Amino acid sequence: MSKFECDKCGLCCQQLSKSELYSSLDRGDGVCRHFDETTKLCKIYANRPIICNVDEIYDRFLNKKISRKAFHDLNYAVCRQLKKVGNSF
Repeated sequence: MSKFECDKCGLCCQQLSKSELYSSLDRGDGVCRHFDETTKLCKIYANRPIICNVDEIYDRFLNKKISRKAFHDLNYAVCRQLKKVGNSF
């Protein structure tokens, strides 16, 4: 079973305002309250919310609706899009 390969750029953690799903994590400026600006990593990664874990979301809710590869591909596409606009940070 393949796992989602995150390159830990932190851009998804800095763009929470793009989706209401993450509003409870938004510190008010679109950045996750658990995001470490210095390291660009999650301060609670080992215990992060399920909505921040691509593979856990897939396993719990989507495994009968879409293939793992297709779900990973969708998430990689979002990553690429964030990187296109992320250079402004």
